Formats: sequence, structure tokens, C-alpha cells
Amino acid sequence: MKKFVARMTTSMAKDDGLSTAEYAVGTVAAAGLGGVLIKLLTSDEVRNLIWTLLSGAFQTMLGG
Repeated sequence: MKKFVARMTTSMAKDDGLSTAEYAVGTVAAAGLGGVLIKLLTSDEVRNLIWTLLSGAFQTMLGG
């Protein structure tokens, strides 16, 4: 049993290639999020919402 535990501990301690897989998943997630953000920010509804919020904020700050 001790040999099995030692072998499992040694094999679990090795994480060769793990960081590469994490970078790949992170890159795919970032690219997907970027695509969603581009799609949202180029839509008319979101553009109008942002414009309304910004113009309201400027009117409040400048007293217009």
C-alpha cells in the first residue's frame, strides 16, 4: 500500500504541460469573451444605451 501511495503522490506532483493547458483554456475564454463584447458593443441597442447614460451623466455634471 505504501508503494501505491508513493507512486500516486509522485504522479500527482508532476504537472508537466498543465500550465500550457491552462493558458490554452484561458486564451480561448478570452477570445470568446472578446467576441461577445464586440458583438454587444456594435449593436444599436447597446450603443444607444451607452450614449443615453453618458449624455445623462454629462448633463448632470454640467448642469445642462
